[in-house]
Amino acid sequence: MAERVGLIGLGIMGKPMARNLVAAGYEVVVHNRSRAAVDLLLGESSTSYVAADSPAEVTRQVDTVITMLPDSPDVRAVVLGEDGVLSAIREGHLLIDMSTISPQAAIEVGQAVEAKGGRALDAPVSGGEKGAISASLSIMVGGREEDVARAMPIFQALGKTIVHVGASGAGQVVKACNQVVVALNYAAVSEALTLGSKMGVDPAKIVQVLGGGLAASRVLELKGASMVAGEYAPGFRIDLHRKDLAIALASAREAGSPVPVTALVSQLFDALHVAGKGDLDHSALITLYRGLAGLDDPAA
Repeated sequence: MAERVGLIGLGIMGKPMARNLVAAGYEVVVHNRSRAAVDLLLGESSTSYVAADSPAEVTRQVDTVITMLPDSPDVRAVVLGEDGVLSAIREGHLLIDMSTISPQAAIEVGQAVEAKGGRALDAPVSGGEKGAISASLSIMVGGREEDVARAMPIFQALGKTIVHVGASGAGQVVKACNQVVVALNYAAVSEALTLGSKMGVDPAKIVQVLGGGLAASRVLELKGASMVAGEYAPGFRIDLHRKDLAIALASAREAGSPVPVTALVSQLFDALHVAGKGDLDHSALITLYRGLAGLDDPAA
């Protein structure tokens, strides 16, 4: 009989993660706020997935529960709320939160789980939808070494780069650092492509040249062509990255670490949110630059 794990949260990232767990031989007990995502997976395989009506019901059926949720309040509600994971935690349970939340929330949730006899890891990911689909996510893990070792087969089913970065909350600290670098990279690529376009150079040629030199980056490699084409189907939404930058800014303020460029780019994401573009991919940051430069969106 296949080992069972629980997965709560079947959004852009959660659904492909569930499929990769099944491909690795797990039976997955799934729960989602809206039932449609659960039914979609059940339609793919009625023997590989088991539907649960609440986080507590998921927890009662497994020894390991994974959560992949949008924000800190969602994790607190699913774990600490009524009929939540915590209400069904028993000795030996392991909670792996793969959401991106504040380090403080990760520590709070972990302490609550451990007070009930369970163990907890904060293990946010990087790689977006493509990484989730291809099981090539980067996973940064905070928690006890022995719990990381226990969870390693699960992580290996979901990602390629798996690093134990420190104690509880450290995974979320590293994810905040990751989101700073990605956001600033999007800003740099957006500025460069807009400048070149404004001066009459084909932006596709700019992407080709920059990708072969020191300016090369994963953002340029994975998103350069779609940014040139004006294609912004969400792999990771602007509003989620905006939330992540708010976490980074709050963490920096608490640590006394200056992040002036992050603060500026965060305001650009705020402007996109106000303009009603929050559901677009975060590469749509270029639309703000193009608008400021008086250039039409190539997809318009």
